[in-house]
Amino acid sequence: MERTYLMIKPDGVQRGLIGEIIGRFERKGLKLVGAKLIQMPLELAERHYAEHKGKDFYARLLEFITAGPVMAMVWEGDQAVSHARALIGKTNSLEAAPGTIRSDYAIHTNFNLIHGSDSHESALREIGIFFRDDELVSYEKAVQVWI
Repeated sequence: MERTYLMIKPDGVQRGLIGEIIGRFERKGLKLVGAKLIQMPLELAERHYAEHKGKDFYARLLEFITAGPVMAMVWEGDQAVSHARALIGKTNSLEAAPGTIRSDYAIHTNFNLIHGSDSHESALREIGIFFRDDELVSYEKAVQVWI
């Protein structure tokens, strides 16, 4: 089993899409093992987006991600990173495949609703930024237990 980090960004929270987005991952078969609604402090945003420091959009990115609450989540499942990326769609909503979250709901590349780890290594790093080990739960779904 693999874990991945997902974050519904302020635009997704403000538009009331938390339930819809979570539902898509649940219906895919991924398992939610950690979640919290947070107002991201600047220091945390800087750690999360450290790879973009120095780029022309960095300041705007930090301003946006700290402007409202985000839903930070950890999902678990077979090839969780790849499955999550497929559900999310390309960064540019106009290039995202029909049926993906970004194609269906995003209105602009800068307002693309959701972040998802792009690799197993990124997932481990991002989960460590947003969650302590004791904030993640391990459990079996009833369907797994009874089969």
